[in-house]
This record gives sequence, C-alpha cells and structure tokens, in this order.
Amino acid sequence: MARKNEIFAGNQATTQRAAPIEGVMRQDVLKELGWEVPVDVAPLPSQGVVYPKSSGLHGKQSVEIKSMTAKEEDILMSRAYNKMGTTITELIRSCLIDKTFDPADLLIGDRQALIVAIRVTGYGQDYKCDVNCGACDKRGTDTFDLSTLEVENIKVDPVTPGVNEFEVVLPISKKRVIIKFMTGRDEEELSTTVERRRKIFGDQAENTITSRLAHQIISIDGVTDKNKINMFAINMPARDSKFLRDFVLKNEPGLKMRVPYRCSHCGETSEVALPLGANFFWPQD
Repeated sequence: MARKNEIFAGNQATTQRAAPIEGVMRQDVLKELGWEVPVDVAPLPSQGVVYPKSSGLHGKQSVEIKSMTAKEEDILMSRAYNKMGTTITELIRSCLIDKTFDPADLLIGDRQALIVAIRVTGYGQDYKCDVNCGACDKRGTDTFDLSTLEVENIKVDPVTPGVNEFEVVLPISKKRVIIKFMTGRDEEELSTTVERRRKIFGDQAENTITSRLAHQIISIDGVTDKNKINMFAINMPARDSKFLRDFVLKNEPGLKMRVPYRCSHCGETSEVALPLGANFFWPQD
C-alpha cells in the first residue's frame, strides 16, 4: 500500500527539533541570531528490510533530515562532486541527522524519497516544470505539488531479512536468478563503467539494458562469476530480460513520480512522468 509521510503532506509545522550544529561557536552564533535549523522526518520506501541488522537502517521506516540550507546549495554547485558523480550522495549525507551510514548504500528508491524531501525543506512543495501531454504530446508548463507524491513501499520480501537479494525464476530459461535492487553506489559504478566503455567503443557501447541487468544479477542457478553473468545477460531470451525488468519496475520501492496533468493545448487530463530537471533544485520562481 502506498503511504504518505509528514513531509509529503505539505505540513512543515511538524518539525520535531533543531538540527545539531557542529561546533560550539556555530551553535552560539545561531542561538544569538534566534535561528535553529529545523529537522523533519522523511520516509524510507524500503522499510529498512534490505539493510543488515548491524546497520542503523535495519527495519527503519523513516529517517530524520535537517532542512536544506545555503551549505547544501554549495554542494549542488560543487564542480568536484559533479565531476565525480557524487553530488546527490553528498547532498543527502549533509542533510542526514544520523551519520553512522553511507547514503551511497541506500536503495535508489530511498534516495529518491530523501532527495524530494530535502528539496521540499529547502524550496517548498511547489515544483514548476515542463511536461509532455500524454494525449497530444505537446509540451506545456505547470506547477506540481511535491507533497502529494505517493510513497510506494517495498512489495516483496528478500530471500534473507536484512539482505538486498530477491529470488526470481525466469519463464523461458527456467533459471533461478538472485537479483538486487540498485543502490546509489551501484548507480555510480554503473555510470563509470558505461562511460569507460563509451570512450573505448563509442556508440557501440550503448548496451544500457544488459549492463544494468548484469549489475543487478547476483547469481544464476548458484553461479556468481561476473563474467558468466555478463554473458548470460547479453544472451538471455528477450522475454526473460523483460520479466526481470518488469519485476524490478513493479516491486522496487520509491516514490510514484507520475502525476495528473491537464493539457492547456488539448484540454485532456493524463498521467505524466514528473521530470527531475535542472530547475528541481534551482526553482525559477
């Protein structure tokens, strides 16, 4: 069942306490100025079931984040983080209250929920952007309420509680596959691998589907050798490939990023994908 957390209900008055500020001097200055950085609660769509028991995330349905400040805007502007592809990881790290885990290890869906929550704390729930009409395909501009996005909790149980592994039996090859949901670290590694292949092979390296599947597959009938998994990912039946991708699409936790949109051109209302474009963290209005 989809659920909504406080931060996605447009209720920013539910802040629990002030965020801890590093350094006694900084705390004293802010206190003198009469300002405290508020703390909000953001959901974890994974419900914490994929994180090990040794992790502070195990079994957690939510985490605390501090509101976005000018410090986080500096992170977004950092050329160094952008070059390394770690801007989002560093943004989440800066806003998390609990510093005992690495945000790169969070599932993509958990990171997505935190990113939207952080944006809401910084610039509010209104997000103005361009979308394509699902009926006439013409482009239009509208303002969407981020607080109405639904949180889609994880729908399947892992093979072992606290381990990011899920079992799937493929319909054509009948192979027993153990697959994982991608984390931030996985995405960074995959992007690096794809970019490296593109520099070497050019456009011939555009095998995004097989690269992602090979990265997600942990074992095939107990075989864990990555070279063999890569070979199978390239040569598996198309229906098996689609089955795996559909499994991830249907079961991966995260936010429902499709919203209703009434087209100003044709007047039809359709559901469109909400793009996280360049102005997501830099609203124009």
